[in-house]
Amino acid sequence: MACPKKKTSKSKRSMRRAVWKRQAALQAQRALSIGKSILTERAQGFYFPEAEEETEDEQE
Repeated sequence: MACPKKKTSKSKRSMRRAVWKRQAALQAQRALSIGKSILTERAQGFYFPEAEEETEDEQE
C-alpha cells in the first residue's frame, strides 16, 4: 500500500535550487561567450554555416 512521502527540509530544497541556478548561469555564460565569438568572427572551435546571399537570377 502507498504511504505518504517524508517532508523535504527547506535547506535541502534550497540546495537543490542553488545547484540548478548555478548550472543555468554557467550555460548562459557559455552561450553568451559563443555568441560573442561568432559575432567577432574569432570562433575556431566549431563549425557554423554562413548565410548565402540570394541574387535575383536565382529566385526565378
